Amino acid sequence: QVQLVESGGGLVQAGGSLRLSCAASGRTFSSYTMGWFRQAPGKQREVVGTISWGGAGTYYADAVKGRFTISRDNAKNTVYLQMNSLKPEDTAVYYCAAVARRITAQAMAVMPFSQYDYWGQGTQVTVSS
Repeated sequence: QVQLVESGGGLVQAGGSLRLSCAASGRTFSSYTMGWFRQAPGKQREVVGTISWGGAGTYYADAVKGRFTISRDNAKNTVYLQMNSLKPEDTAVYYCAAVARRITAQAMAVMPFSQYDYWGQGTQVTVSS
């Protein structure tokens, strides 16, 4: 069973930055397509960004393009989300998730969440105005 553990959330002022990390257990992380998602109170969970198994392909939601960067280090079994120029509307619980096969970042972004294989427990990000 693969476990995903997020860290790096917290409280930050608008315009600030945070870097989230998602550490995965298991030996096959390099074969997983990974993504970051968020859910604000009273809203549906939404895609933030996804990254292909090798890291060459990425996808971003329009709301975060140019501000957020997703990356991964397969040697460390970790995927990151660098968040810059944060806005109050970025406030949410942020989750990482994995699809346990090699697909494109775009394909993961459009898949139903029910088809994802693993989810983390989430980390809270709060952006104050």
